[in-house]
Amino acid sequence: MTRMLIVGPPGSGKGTQAERISGRLGIVAISTGDIFRANVKGETPLGLEAKKYLDAGDFVPDTVTNKMVRDRLQQEDVRDGFLLDGYPRTSAQVDELADILSVEGHELNVVLQLVADDEELVTRLLGRAQEMGRSDDDEKVIRHRLHLYHTQTEAVVSRYAEQGILAKVDGIGAIDEVTDRIMAAIDGFNTK
Repeated sequence: MTRMLIVGPPGSGKGTQAERISGRLGIVAISTGDIFRANVKGETPLGLEAKKYLDAGDFVPDTVTNKMVRDRLQQEDVRDGFLLDGYPRTSAQVDELADILSVEGHELNVVLQLVADDEELVTRLLGRAQEMGRSDDDEKVIRHRLHLYHTQTEAVVSRYAEQGILAKVDGIGAIDEVTDRIMAAIDGFNTK
């Protein structure tokens, strides 16, 4: 049974790779963004609470995020494993995820970190913004998002490296090449 995380900077291809990996391994890919949207759309109590913060442009507090993730990881479709994208983002959330999993006697098998050069990512994201007509994604905004990623995830990545379950994978190259690198990295961990 595979329980894993994927982390990486904006533009590193996490969403694309999460879909491909989940398909190959037969596990569900879970994005915290999707969890937020589903709860808000379904007008669940947690969704209504999160909506207040989202509408104000604020971060959703850990307490709300943790409850949403806990609820999602108790659903039937994750019994055979999952690939989680976007959580945990802080050291406190690392502890919370470990607690969520330990209730069922589980733990993470592997944490994949897609790594890429910031300049390559800036070029990639500027190109994507131009293709999609997103004027809000200028170089200053992109560099700020990359800075936030580096400062937020450093502690998270370090924690998983200490546990011996971190696999760093080069996220630059053709989509199939990156997927092949990821699958080779996963093979090096006990994911059954």
